[in-house]
Amino acid sequence: MKQTLTQSMAWLHTWGGLLFGWLLFAIFLTGSLAVFDQEIDHWMQPEIQQTSVSNAQAVEHAVAYLQRQHADASAWNISLPSSRMPVLRVTAGDRRSGISTYLDPLTGEPLVVRDTAGGTFFFRFHYSLSMPRNPGIWIVGLAAMAMLAALVSGIIIHKKFFKEFFTFRPNKGQRSWLDVHNASAVLLLPFHLMITYTGLSIFALIYMPAALDSLYKGDFAAFYREHIEVLEEPRQAQTHPAPLTALAPLLAQAEARMGPLSGMVIEHPGRSDAHIEMRRVLGNRIALTKGHNMVFDGVTGELLAGPPELRPSVLAQRVMFGLHFAQFGGYPMRWLYFVCGLLSSAMIATGLVLFTVKRRRKYASENPLGQQLYRLVESLNVATIAGLAVACIGLLWLNRLLPVELAQRGGWEVRGFFALWLLSLLHAWLRPRLQAWREQLSLAALLCLGLPLLSALSDDQAWGDSMRLWLEVTVVALGLLLVWSVWRLRQPQVQRIARKPQPVQAQVN
Repeated sequence: MKQTLTQSMAWLHTWGGLLFGWLLFAIFLTGSLAVFDQEIDHWMQPEIQQTSVSNAQAVEHAVAYLQRQHADASAWNISLPSSRMPVLRVTAGDRRSGISTYLDPLTGEPLVVRDTAGGTFFFRFHYSLSMPRNPGIWIVGLAAMAMLAALVSGIIIHKKFFKEFFTFRPNKGQRSWLDVHNASAVLLLPFHLMITYTGLSIFALIYMPAALDSLYKGDFAAFYREHIEVLEEPRQAQTHPAPLTALAPLLAQAEARMGPLSGMVIEHPGRSDAHIEMRRVLGNRIALTKGHNMVFDGVTGELLAGPPELRPSVLAQRVMFGLHFAQFGGYPMRWLYFVCGLLSSAMIATGLVLFTVKRRRKYASENPLGQQLYRLVESLNVATIAGLAVACIGLLWLNRLLPVELAQRGGWEVRGFFALWLLSLLHAWLRPRLQAWREQLSLAALLCLGLPLLSALSDDQAWGDSMRLWLEVTVVALGLLLVWSVWRLRQPQVQRIARKPQPVQAQVN
């Protein structure tokens, strides 16, 4: 029998949402946490205290240390403290592979800081699943395309958006899950479309490299030079020792031109061909401005290159990047993205649960293989939703419980994260479904509510740090939300719904 368009879209929405829903939930949840990646970094490195110091003073301390310890380095990289990450970090040599040291911004003395995966782990998992870069990016891109297909098919299936937004029938089993799923989808539809499309656009040249290969023979540097106006600094044939220019006036000039600065790079310090690149903070405009900096002569202080002018095509691309990364707008915008990300995760979670609730009666009468497959889907739902929550908060606990002197400590935190997640799947398979939900959500709630106590016992200076305090307050609020979820699962009406499958009375979104 020939299906209508709506029926075809319902099939695509249902099965595409199931097959990619587990992956999409993990991507959205870790992306929501990555909104506060630097704040999580700060919490996971309690040796770094919240301080207030001018950039000029911080740079003075950094240069003094580098001149004492790494005078012969080919480059000095200085990361300045900010309101989100109050740490002064210097690197001798290449920024990624050089020797890095944390300094006290007030005194310039070295700090011994524990190795940790930090909030950066959630950011990397969000776009690469902590896999090698290329396979991870392709898998996440495939999931993003599935998300777009689910959004479009959902729009086609449901025409009464306003009615579904204001409809909620509590304690009605399948109907309740459907109402929550529909309301969260309709409320955040613009956000879902924006965040998914812009996420795909970030790696557009990886997903669709034909144009770059055809026009530029795969040379991204040539593409960059043609589309972004960058002044080339003169190179000297012979060099000789020369003193470094005063940096305070250059800082003032760069801040007046570009706004807040994130740091600077001093190439060839102590030589006549030295030059200084001032890096702006990624947050003073919507367009992501990474790499659009000011370059000065390191001896005379002369401006060699200012912030480049972007062509419209590149500017449009950078706006896409900025909309996805949410580096603009300060903390109000970050909280908005965080809440929207959590609601998006809830939308995906209710869709996954709705799939199993609707089909519980059907698969109860299936053959043993069908029953085992249904049980696997139920277990994956528990492990993906509740188990991932346990693993995420467990990562913060591991940061305090693992020995500080442990070699490759950050790697052990990541291994612990995946071990907790894998154990949650095993637990979900072995335990009855409703008990698995209650037990894993209860564990996640307990870990959230106990985090401030763990922090106080392991770091006696934590209460004086407002940034760490806000993170712990947020975690406790999420813990209370999990407690409410466990309480709901213990209500008699939920118990009856769990034991007696409900007949199908509404179409799946």
